[in-house]
Amino acid sequence: MLERLFGLSAHNTTPRRELLAGLTTWLTMVYIAIVNPGILAASGMDKGAVFTATCLAAATASAAMGLFANLPLALAPGMGLNAYFTFAVVKGMGLSWQVALGAVFLSGCLFLVVSLLRVREWLINAIPLSLKLGIGAGIGFFLALIGLEGMGLVVAHPATLVTLGHLGNTSTLLACAGFLLIAGLAARGVPGSIIIGILAITLAGLPYGLTRFAGVMDMPPSLAPTFLQMDIAGALSLGAAAVVLTFFLVDVLDNAGTLIATTQRSGLMRPDGSVPKLREALLADSGGAMLGAALGTSTVTSYIESAAGIQAGGRTGLTALTVAALFLLTLFLAPLATAIPGFATAPALVFVACLMAASLRDLNWDDATEYMPAIVLALAMPFTFSIATGMALGFITYAALKLLAGRAGEIPVAVWVIAAASVAKFALA
Repeated sequence: MLERLFGLSAHNTTPRRELLAGLTTWLTMVYIAIVNPGILAASGMDKGAVFTATCLAAATASAAMGLFANLPLALAPGMGLNAYFTFAVVKGMGLSWQVALGAVFLSGCLFLVVSLLRVREWLINAIPLSLKLGIGAGIGFFLALIGLEGMGLVVAHPATLVTLGHLGNTSTLLACAGFLLIAGLAARGVPGSIIIGILAITLAGLPYGLTRFAGVMDMPPSLAPTFLQMDIAGALSLGAAAVVLTFFLVDVLDNAGTLIATTQRSGLMRPDGSVPKLREALLADSGGAMLGAALGTSTVTSYIESAAGIQAGGRTGLTALTVAALFLLTLFLAPLATAIPGFATAPALVFVACLMAASLRDLNWDDATEYMPAIVLALAMPFTFSIATGMALGFITYAALKLLAGRAGEIPVAVWVIAAASVAKFALA
């Protein structure tokens, strides 16, 4: 049955490898089940209900991605979008969280329409290879910054923006040891090196009181306070129209970046640079956003942490289906799931980031109009702390350099469209 559903042999993989990859991805992204409720609770939403909504939305959307697109990509409420939801829309604009959920739902509907019309598929497949390579490396750098901060190696500084953290912290030293353990095991070709590293550092934190087990099982909180509480009529008002468009644009760009980076890293991207099963993946993405809003959480999107599972060997939708099952289990194993500390999973993100940066080697370093936009894009993602902004700056740079070099005919129509939309977004910001 698994062979028929996922074509394991054709992808040179096994059920054991796919299950291991799914577990790896889940371990690196299960933090969202704790972080997302905390962020959305600041908007006035019930924290317990958001926890349940987060797990259910992640499970359903990941299962859809695995079954319909057969890609090893997991989905969950996106980081960054949840912060925009709470701090920009609710607290900044004064809209209710119900209206914000309505805006998320409408953005998902718009996403669905664009996906069905194949407009977004055309946009993604028309992106030049150099920009796709830059996207892969840029998301890797973005992951690295998140991972280094989680390890405690990078901290904020008022004068230099960032600086070296306190190396005397036990958690930081354990995280550094975790990275070396993961990298060393991978260098020796040991399967499951990422999982081994995460679990080893989790256990190592026990004697220092850094890892705490507060039980194993508990019943999930009620979903009633957020279920179907979205205010669609309020989101259709003139004041919320910009919010809907922002959710839509960021979701489109973030999903495009994640799909391109992960399929490129896994070897699933076709030789011409197109993404297989893209239409099905887009429908899973858009459906996830709509379902998440109905359940009571911010925009559900493809997770770049899927790259960790891909590195562990995940190549088919069975990986995503495994993540879905584990998120359903998370509903009942919340105390156990939250026992894995952030400093234990952060080294895995840095390790994956190092691997993703290798995509830059395939750039055409003899053509400045190709490699410069890719580098601008890759650097802008971590330094603006936004995948969407990095992509926007990369597309603008690509179009501008080709135009200035007298090679406007080489600019795909899709690049013109995205660059123009990005300029308009910056101008109206």
